Amino acid sequence: MIEVHRLRKRFGGLEVLCDLSLSVEKGEVSAIIGPSGGGKSTLLRCINGLESFDGGEIRVGNERLAWDATPGQRTAIVKAIRKKVGFVFQQFNLFPHLDVLCNVIEAPLRVLAKDRDEAVADAERLLEKVGLASKKTAYSHQLSGGQQQRVAIARALAMSPEVLLLDEPTSALDPVMAREVMTVIADLATAGQTMIMATHQLGLVRAIADTVHVFVEGRRVEFGPVETVFRSPEHETTRSFLRNLAEW
Repeated sequence: MIEVHRLRKRFGGLEVLCDLSLSVEKGEVSAIIGPSGGGKSTLLRCINGLESFDGGEIRVGNERLAWDATPGQRTAIVKAIRKKVGFVFQQFNLFPHLDVLCNVIEAPLRVLAKDRDEAVADAERLLEKVGLASKKTAYSHQLSGGQQQRVAIARALAMSPEVLLLDEPTSALDPVMAREVMTVIADLATAGQTMIMATHQLGLVRAIADTVHVFVEGRRVEFGPVETVFRSPEHETTRSFLRNLAEW
């Protein structure tokens, strides 16, 4: 479903992704863990075309984006990739001037050119799925952080993505709100949604992920099935994380 091959990304003189490769199969939930600054969020932003990169290539389904694509090629390929990939941000990024329902239908109307009645029906179904059907006329400032993030997940799902990218989806939330969001993510995993999730919530990784990748300073230092990595970690970074593991 997704293949990243020898990806390199620099910010000035700092190389934040160093010849990085990984793959994710259809229906797989793959988690990326590691210290802050390890490149987790940058990788997700590269996959979704929010960041350019300086070497390597990314394939999403049949779409292939190489580092040396021309500006015109890149624009067309990124547009195609974004129809396949949904993104859930750490800070929600809801449109404050739109109510919940309009936040969810905005992209299907503008990008997919859906009929409004169809888009509204889909949005109402998704809001029911994330437990917010009663909040469809509310604005973001009237919602808790957990509710805002659940709206953000519904908004991403409204595009019927083949892959869902989640960038630290619970890190801005208190434990109660985080649990609300983790429950929604777990339900998506059970339903077979392909996901790549950058997170520090190791309990959530253990509960729902199939594979885990450990990033340190832009390099993948360890990966494999979750239980294998968690039971027999080979890298000191992984061992350090597991010492602080709290059960979800």
